[in-house]
Amino acid sequence: MPSSPNSAFVHWPDAPLTERLVRDALNDLGVAYLDAPTGSGKLLQWSTYDSLDHERALLDPKNILSSSYTFRKALIRKHFLSRVTHAYTTKHPDSVLKVAIPETYELELTFADELDEMWLDDLYELGDKLEAGDAWWILKPGMADRGMGIRLFNSKNQLQRIFEGFESDDDGEDEGNAGASNTAVVISQLRHFVVQEYLPTPLLFDPHENASNGKNKEDPFSGHKFHLRVYCVASGALQVYVYTRILALFAPVPYATPEVGEDELEVSLKPHLTNTCLQAELGGEHVRLFDELIGRRILSGSFGKFTEGDLNSIVNQVSDVLADTFRAAVDSPVHFQARLDLRSLPLPNAFELYGVDFLVSDTGSTNLSERFQVHLLEINAEPAIEMTGPRLTWVLEDLFKSIAQTCVKPFFPIEPEQQQDWPAGEVRSRLKKCLDMETRNWD
Repeated sequence: MPSSPNSAFVHWPDAPLTERLVRDALNDLGVAYLDAPTGSGKLLQWSTYDSLDHERALLDPKNILSSSYTFRKALIRKHFLSRVTHAYTTKHPDSVLKVAIPETYELELTFADELDEMWLDDLYELGDKLEAGDAWWILKPGMADRGMGIRLFNSKNQLQRIFEGFESDDDGEDEGNAGASNTAVVISQLRHFVVQEYLPTPLLFDPHENASNGKNKEDPFSGHKFHLRVYCVASGALQVYVYTRILALFAPVPYATPEVGEDELEVSLKPHLTNTCLQAELGGEHVRLFDELIGRRILSGSFGKFTEGDLNSIVNQVSDVLADTFRAAVDSPVHFQARLDLRSLPLPNAFELYGVDFLVSDTGSTNLSERFQVHLLEINAEPAIEMTGPRLTWVLEDLFKSIAQTCVKPFFPIEPEQQQDWPAGEVRSRLKKCLDMETRNWD
């Protein structure tokens, strides 16, 4: 069927909340909805990656706007992200990524016994650090998400047994860390893994503390580890925005440093894993807005109370880290976006929402500007927003409306508008522009 001048294809078959949020965000733009990305005229494709007509977006950039870049492995695959950020910091040693990216090693293997040879070559340096025995490390599959396959270890033998446990998972056995029986993976299907240093001094809060009233006097405070879920929007070629309503996702139990049980694989993950997909039964109980933590007690090294200045400092760090992360991705054109020409740089007719995870370390510094350090953990495409919980659905509604106003409305001008300059660092519609770079001219 022919499309109206302004049409939209919206298709999220496995994410009904996302489908509703997208349609609600488009209400004011007067679009006609299509059942498939077909027809003539201007067309918005705001759908799952697999539902998009990527070829048509490439061939008709003036009339097609898509909700995903075609190639973005440099961002969303952990092993690619490690490579591009390492290459970038090698060329730019003063980059904030030098501190913000945890020390990382890559593994590519199909069977556990391949580790023996890797200790003599690719993992020689990691092997030396494990033999020193004074640090913990995290194993993550390069292409899995929702907390699958994450394990803690501090010795070569532990890592060997973890991979052996993955191999035996097809037989119904799981020799992974305690509390991780539902997160095993099959190494022959994934192959790519990263090992990251465990960050030992996380910023801690009690998620049950009421900022105004405190907990009941008889209830002791208990520090929980958390990570920040930052919603980041990339648009065109290339602007990057940070949504300033940041979420704090807490572990379900109080924090404790990793310890080995009677069996060396008995390392409880519950104090360390903050992924909401592993806490589905809690229904968002351990999800907070980051600014809800203002006034709450810091239960890690710095102590005192968390201030608005602390929050702003962390948000500024997040913005700086994301800006350099996207610069690093642009420097790896083969793995960020479609091959348009020899330079293969981002399309101007795409935008994409990412869920970016950060850990905040408590440095213990007495210098207020250096009290906390953010660390980039991973970047997720099509983030699992449904795990946010009903209490904060309004945040997601606002986020999607901000995306529609910033990335979609200029594509569907209801009436001629004069483009206003939006400098980096400025916040509009709760989106803070953290990067504005010209990667190519489109004729």
